[in-house]
Amino acid sequence: MSWPWLVLLVLAAVLGVAVEKPRLERRFGAAARRDRDRQKRKKQLRVVTSDDESEEFIRSVQKDLDSLPTIEERDRKT
Repeated sequence: MSWPWLVLLVLAAVLGVAVEKPRLERRFGAAARRDRDRQKRKKQLRVVTSDDESEEFIRSVQKDLDSLPTIEERDRKT
């Protein structure tokens, strides 16, 4: 193979990569990584519907509220 054919082969490869770059970036780029991470996070979410879980949630919130530090309010008349 002579050098002009090698140059044409390299140019064809570069042209092929340049043409496919947008599709490759959609599949393997930073935006694709963000989308995959978002899909993983969405799979871990769940909908709370039963009454037992809502009561458990209420108890949990009440416990958290009870554990918050409080201050005693003074009379504002002074």
